[in-house]
Amino acid sequence: MRRLPVYLILACMLVIPSCKAFQSFIHDGEVVAKMGDHKLYLSELEDFIPNGTSPEDSMHLATQFINSWATDKAFQDIAEQKLSKEEKDVSKELEAYRQSLLRYRFEQRYVSERLDTVVTGNEISEYYSTHEESFKLDRPILRARFMKIAKDSPNLQKIKKLMSSSEVADVIAADSLAFNSADRYSDRSDTWMDVVNLAAEFGVDYVEMLSHKNGSFIEMPGEDGKLNVAYVLDMVKAGQVPPLEYCSERIKDIIISGRKHRLLTVLEQDLIEDATVKEKFVIYSK
Repeated sequence: MRRLPVYLILACMLVIPSCKAFQSFIHDGEVVAKMGDHKLYLSELEDFIPNGTSPEDSMHLATQFINSWATDKAFQDIAEQKLSKEEKDVSKELEAYRQSLLRYRFEQRYVSERLDTVVTGNEISEYYSTHEESFKLDRPILRARFMKIAKDSPNLQKIKKLMSSSEVADVIAADSLAFNSADRYSDRSDTWMDVVNLAAEFGVDYVEMLSHKNGSFIEMPGEDGKLNVAYVLDMVKAGQVPPLEYCSERIKDIIISGRKHRLLTVLEQDLIEDATVKEKFVIYSK
């Protein structure tokens, strides 16, 4: 029997499910591919493709899935042929994985039912004050305002003056003027950010960007001919300890992680103690 092209099979399967040519190809209306004695069914393929996917994307995803499925089955068949009986025996590995998976799932449920995820400001401050050295920076962090603007813009100098002001009214005015004059304007003065994030705005690495720093301003022409300008309000250098506000989320995660670890440690101890009391756990001496 003449085989249909793959693209036609997929088109019929995904776009016109009732297509007679497709039904003829798969015979029973379910099989969409075959590798050796293995068959791939339509239901398996449908589960892989999200609802609402366009016909073009559906065909692309289906082709990927079928090729991956065929490769897996080809390896399975050759392994079955070439490996010895001992090499094909994976019962120990499967049981070890099962036990590990069961333990992990129970631990997740146990922790989720007991873990206190509320971390107070005092707890964060206390941890920060006793572990400051561990928060030393690998790279600088900074607070800055950034804009991309035409080099010959008549508002360039005015916006630079306003964006470098400490007056709230001036900062608002800079934002308003930049809205109509600049290609892009971003005020990150209220949060600390990794210097890499600002360097991404300039399209260069942070070392090169900082080499253009003159006072509080950094100015560099972009590849698009526009001028990239940043006003740095504050910066903490590499090797220094960042302010608490920059570390607070990380500290919160550390504290919660510590609580989780203690819960699991207590669980392990309780299980062993309970089993010992009930004489389920016994160590035999020689």
